[in-house]
Formats: sequence, C-alpha cells, structure tokens
Amino acid sequence: MRRVSWLVSAALILTGSPAAATSMDNLLLALKRARALAARGHVEVTVNFPPQASPARRAAQLPAVPFRPALIARNFTVSRAVPESVADRAVTRYDLTPHNATAGHWTLWVDSAWNVPLAFEERLADGTLARRASFTKVNPTPAKVTRPVPALPAGLRGALMRALPGLRLPPGFVPVDVQRQDLRWTVTLSDGLNVLALVAAPRGVQVAPGVASRKVGVQWLWLVGTLPQSALHEALSRVQQVNPETLGTFVTPADSNP
Repeated sequence: MRRVSWLVSAALILTGSPAAATSMDNLLLALKRARALAARGHVEVTVNFPPQASPARRAAQLPAVPFRPALIARNFTVSRAVPESVADRAVTRYDLTPHNATAGHWTLWVDSAWNVPLAFEERLADGTLARRASFTKVNPTPAKVTRPVPALPAGLRGALMRALPGLRLPPGFVPVDVQRQDLRWTVTLSDGLNVLALVAAPRGVQVAPGVASRKVGVQWLWLVGTLPQSALHEALSRVQQVNPETLGTFVTPADSNP
C-alpha cells in the first residue's frame, strides 16, 4: 500500500498536477519561463516611488524587474487568487507577502495560456502603491527574450560586512551586485523582489522619504528603497567604518548588470 501511495505522489509531481504543485511552485515556473518568453503590446506604467513629475507613462513591454527565484522562495509566502483577466486575457493572480513585515508586498498576474506575467504591482508595507504596470493590449504571440538570473556572488556578504562593520542588513535582504562610478560605490541589496541601493560616497544626499543618510568619518552612506524610514536608519545606525575599496573584486561592469 505504501508503494502504491508513493507511485501516485511521484506521478502527480511528474505530470505537474495542481494537487502536487504549490502556488510558489507555479509562480516560480512562470518566472523561469519569463526568462525566455515575454508578452508585447501596450502597457500602462505608474511609478510613485521614487517620486517623479510624471508618474504615468506607456511602454511596449513590462518594465524589467530583477526577480531572483531562490530569494523569493526564501523570503515570501505566495497565495493564488481566483482567475481574473488582463487585456481581455485570462490570468492567474499571485499575491506575494514578505516574511519581513516592513518590506514591499507584490502581486503578479500571469497569463493562463503563455504562463508569463502580464501585470505586476508593488505596494509599501502600509498599502501605498509604489508602482504598477499592466498590459491594456497584448500582441497575438509572445516574443523570445534572454534574461538570465545572475548567481549570487560568493563571499560578497562577508566582504560587505568587513567593508562596513556594524551594518545591519534588513531581514531577508542580501547583497547581489556592486557597481563603482569614480568615488561612488553602490551595492544592490535584494530579497528576491524588493531592491535597496546602499551607496558609499564622499558627499551626502538630502534625507527624504525612502532615503536614509549618515556620515561615518569622511565618507557618507545612503540607503535608498521602499522600506520605512526607521528600518533604513536602523540598518546604518551602527556602522563604524566605511572601506568600500575592499569590495573591488566584486564590481560588475555596468553593461553586464541585469
């Protein structure tokens, strides 16, 4: 009897039955497919963070979002809603709730036939809309694309903590990329969906919603992102030194950054 039960379970997994696949599994499959296939057409985009004079614009495709599946699986809970429609196409809505209650919440609408995203929405922890993009018209066939997911740089987290002793990364966030422009260093932090920019530079920046700034010695640190101000300040509050040059071996050429 036990062997029969095991064989049934294995068959469900191999056939991709909904009884075997979780909402997380289905979403990650869609994100994997989106690395090679993407919808085209007319897209309405609204960006409220960072604030800008004209938050609404139009595009031919969804704006690029650096999804990192392994981090999404680690840092989010996914639930699947009842079927909906986007641009007159049937879609499945996935709601992603972060384990870190201060991080942004996301919703993705995935085409039921093509299994690629047709819309996404990011909201702050308090429910405020940060950005949204959605197709209003979709071309008859999707386009082939190449969107690889870069591996997490081995040793970068340790190197960052040595460069900025006392830094406290917000829960779920890890460093995924380093860029340098003259004397300015930018480290990208990600939880799989939400992204923060950690900057070390000779000059500071004006504090504003979504921006924390602190001077350490002769250097300034900024942390920019959609976390609450208190969380941004907390991350920088105990940094003792700023030695970004030690991150030099992790710098990614600008034209290769996803």
